[in-house]
Amino acid sequence: MEMIMRKSCEVELDDDIGVLKLFSLGSLPKLRLAVMTSKTLRRRLHHGDVDGKTHEHLEASASDDLNEPLLGNYESSDRHSEDCTRAEILNDDRRMEQLHWTFLFSQLIAQWARWLANIVLGSGSLIGRFLTSAIENGQKTSLRAPTLIPLQEVRLKNLRQRLEVPFDGSRVEHQDALKQLWRLAYPDRELPPLKSELWKEMGWQGADPSTDFRGGGFISLENLIFFAQQYPESFHRLLHKQEGTRAEWEYPFAVAGINISFVLAQMLDLQSAKPTSLAGIRFLQLLEEDEMAFDNLFCVTFQMMDAQWLAKRASYMEFNDVMKSTRTQLERELALEDVSSVKDLPAYNLLAE
Repeated sequence: MEMIMRKSCEVELDDDIGVLKLFSLGSLPKLRLAVMTSKTLRRRLHHGDVDGKTHEHLEASASDDLNEPLLGNYESSDRHSEDCTRAEILNDDRRMEQLHWTFLFSQLIAQWARWLANIVLGSGSLIGRFLTSAIENGQKTSLRAPTLIPLQEVRLKNLRQRLEVPFDGSRVEHQDALKQLWRLAYPDRELPPLKSELWKEMGWQGADPSTDFRGGGFISLENLIFFAQQYPESFHRLLHKQEGTRAEWEYPFAVAGINISFVLAQMLDLQSAKPTSLAGIRFLQLLEEDEMAFDNLFCVTFQMMDAQWLAKRASYMEFNDVMKSTRTQLERELALEDVSSVKDLPAYNLLAE
């Protein structure tokens, strides 16, 4: 009977409903057998041995017991397996929850450590006092500007007045400033008309330089003149692109200077009543030491931008990315505790007078 049952019966796994069915072959009647979930069978095989070789008795027991009621053989083991499965699931959930809370706790500790390090390291400095005051008042994105001494107020007022002056090509003093810049850039060449293709050689985008100022204003032209007068070697080195391996499509010198003036005014928060950015507050300290701090900072930034340009091997279309990197570097240098004047900036050493 046992041999007949083995040869005449076929076991089929129905995955759609997740049960194990037993069918008869030929003329033998269907045998009424208990069903067992495929999930339970697979779980037993999985917990016993991954490749199914160590516990091959599982298959043997299934075939040997076909002549006996399956409910009788597997009812108690099924319950035990289900109880084990529930316990394992609960243990897995507990472990996942513990890992989750451990991760969150470690992140919180790391954030507090960074915050505490910033406060402790800077607590004895001007930056540390600003940070402490900002945190105590619940201000995370801005700092409270210090009280200005009369000298700082006067110099800041004068600088803001300069920033408000737009370039006007019809004004004689603005025309004279353009001519002065040409003479400083090309002392051995004849002065061209105010509208000439020759202006493009200096890095203006068109034959009429007055169309390139836009938001830079007249102060950007003053910055370029100051650069040529105070640091002529660096000025001509950048104007003529004398250092490094240059791109085929270089940045235009004059227009780059206008952009630098505009970016500096934004970064230093000079348009607001009182600067609240860290860079703007540190600049007020520089302004106390040097009335021409903005112009000197323009020269440092120009030299810094060119160094970034060469390091990135940039071309014309990457100018904005280079400016972003330059601004980030300048903000870092302004945040250094031992900087009390523009000449204390590390990048100042790049300039040659």
